[in-house]
Amino acid sequence: MTLTPAISPPPLKDKTLLKNQGCIDGEWTDGKSGETFQLHDPASGDLLGTMPDMDEEDTQRAIGAAAAALPLFRRTTARERARLLRRWYDLVVANASDLATLITYENGKTLTEAPNEVEYAADFLEWFSEEAPRAYGETISASVAGRRVYTLKESVGVCGLITPWNWPAGMITRKVGAALAAGCTVVLKSPGETPLTAAALAELAHRAGVPAGAFDVVTALSNTPRVGLTLTTSPTVKKISFTGSTRVGKILMSQSASTLQKTLLRTRFESVPDTNEASPTHGPLIHGRAVTKAEGHIEDATGKGATLLVGGKRLPELGPNFFEPTVLSGMTSGTLLAREETFGPVAGLFSFGSESEVIELANDSDGRRGTRRGHGGRQHGSRVSDVAMPFGGVKQSGFGREGSRYGIDEYMVVKSVTYG
Repeated sequence: MTLTPAISPPPLKDKTLLKNQGCIDGEWTDGKSGETFQLHDPASGDLLGTMPDMDEEDTQRAIGAAAAALPLFRRTTARERARLLRRWYDLVVANASDLATLITYENGKTLTEAPNEVEYAADFLEWFSEEAPRAYGETISASVAGRRVYTLKESVGVCGLITPWNWPAGMITRKVGAALAAGCTVVLKSPGETPLTAAALAELAHRAGVPAGAFDVVTALSNTPRVGLTLTTSPTVKKISFTGSTRVGKILMSQSASTLQKTLLRTRFESVPDTNEASPTHGPLIHGRAVTKAEGHIEDATGKGATLLVGGKRLPELGPNFFEPTVLSGMTSGTLLAREETFGPVAGLFSFGSESEVIELANDSDGRRGTRRGHGGRQHGSRVSDVAMPFGGVKQSGFGREGSRYGIDEYMVVKSVTYG
């Protein structure tokens, strides 16, 4: 006999924000195959619910819906799109506590840090509501007498957006907000670990008046590679925006052109209380694989001469995915910690003897020195970054810029007109 574990959904004030389906053409829907995957609270291991494990057929349906919605949506005025995004912003602010609860329960961020991310996510919607009417073309002085040249900016078309679990709200609004401001329609592949936050944001977007088909959400976990392949190889999808690992980014780039960004930050270490306490600074890692990876990076570093200064152990008394904040000294460039993202509360300290040496270390395209962390670390990213700041990578960290006045340009094409 197979026993199904009891479901403990996140406690929301507005229970209609809890969606356990994908969204295609304005309708909440299961996958055609009927496959599902389970969501677990990384702090307690409790079952939060299930989501459809959508596949190629579902993704094609979503692409078709976005394509059908595009002709009308791209003809809306920039001011209309600005008002739409402002209404979405207002709804996110009004439902901030529920969104923060979803982030805490499915991502593990603390109840002191999850609201910061919701504020950060809302800020992008406000920013792009203001940028939409200011995506100007320009008049250019022609080199031929009697000729006039000017440019127009138009939406690129249907966009495929792939976001990570470590910023389940902020990465979505940073991409979707810019795309909608530009007049694009989007198909979002929500993170397999944090689809509830994505679904709630989509629900609020539709309440704000985003037309059916303009913002579609495909949910998947084990079928994620198949969804990604469908998005990147579809002739209908004109833009792919991806935030995640370099390895996956290279795979997507081999399938089609894409934008690729990364985040890198952390500041200090403190104790790890329960994520629901009033002022914790660290939460659980997203799942057991992340804990195993953190342990592997620490073992690799100490095996290559690093010294463990603090931490380095699991905290099973708090839950299945808690790990001590960890600091290592005597790090070298050959360690995994220096060349891979740990996505855990592990900081490696690298010594240097001169300004030129530290600049060389910083410019090493794979050796992204400094502190690595996932959601298990100190969550200051919402305030370190800023919606007015262009964010993106260099070298193998990626290309393209998000946020700022440049963010909307990523979703537009420039057309030249000459006459006379």
